[in-house]
Amino acid sequence: MTRYDGSQSWREYRRILATRFGIEISRQPVETWRSVRGHTLHVEVWEPDSPATGTVIFVHGGGGNGRILAPFGDYIAGLGWRVLAPDLPGYGLTEPAAGYDGNYGEWPAVVAQMVKETDGLVVLLGFSIGGMTAAFAAQASSAADGVIVTTLLDMGDPSVFTGAARTRWLGILSLWGFKLMPWLIDRLSMPLALAAPLRAMSTDSEMRAYFCKDPLLGRLWIRLRFFRTLHARKMDTLILPCPLLVVHPGGDAWTLPALSRSALGRVSSEVEWVELTNGSHLPLERPAFEELKGRIGKFLARLAGSQAALDPG
Repeated sequence: MTRYDGSQSWREYRRILATRFGIEISRQPVETWRSVRGHTLHVEVWEPDSPATGTVIFVHGGGGNGRILAPFGDYIAGLGWRVLAPDLPGYGLTEPAAGYDGNYGEWPAVVAQMVKETDGLVVLLGFSIGGMTAAFAAQASSAADGVIVTTLLDMGDPSVFTGAARTRWLGILSLWGFKLMPWLIDRLSMPLALAAPLRAMSTDSEMRAYFCKDPLLGRLWIRLRFFRTLHARKMDTLILPCPLLVVHPGGDAWTLPALSRSALGRVSSEVEWVELTNGSHLPLERPAFEELKGRIGKFLARLAGSQAALDPG
């Protein structure tokens, strides 16, 4: 099977992380494949150096894959947590189930199934639209102990959907197409770079070019049914079984903090809002990167402490 390890894509990403952001990846994840809901899911496993405190499941967004989140997997494994970073159906190296038609609904369903199959403390960490996906999955599974997101985007809201599109007019035209010609939309595909504003992923020119040109990112062909069904998934009241931490990048030019704030009032759970000092959609810039890691670390430590108080033995 195709792997990230040794690929030009991974070598280039590591080079940009090191030379442009000063981020060195000290650990190497183990690439695994597992069957989840009929999909052959590619899952990166980041193991800590000692017995794991719990498991953090990453949920990537509509412009990435599990390996893109390597800087955070490396960090969280260093805190003593096991990390699972799947490529969700239609993205990365995952082989979708026969007959998978690109329906977004599979994303929260797959993540919820992974939560149910994981023992011990389980935390979901979602980036971009992976934030709302993580929240949907936590609600569906009723088994997550915590959810951390960089954005909380109700893509069923037309104003949020058009705000997150590559251009506002593309978003508006897409909504009209979803309404008037769903049968045609569902049959079409396009490169991700034409559908999403990947140049807003980062403030760094080399990172922007990487996202736009990489075969598993900007040049990956995505079925437009994915975006139609993403918009069709309306956010009602989110009833979460656990606390939610929203850590929104302060310099996010793709999805402004206001887009996440608009959803907070519909979350039935303990919610903490943090806006980073800066940071683009993928917040690797400093001080945002360090602030995000610090917030993640505090949240995980609090959950571990609460669990230890409940089960001191």
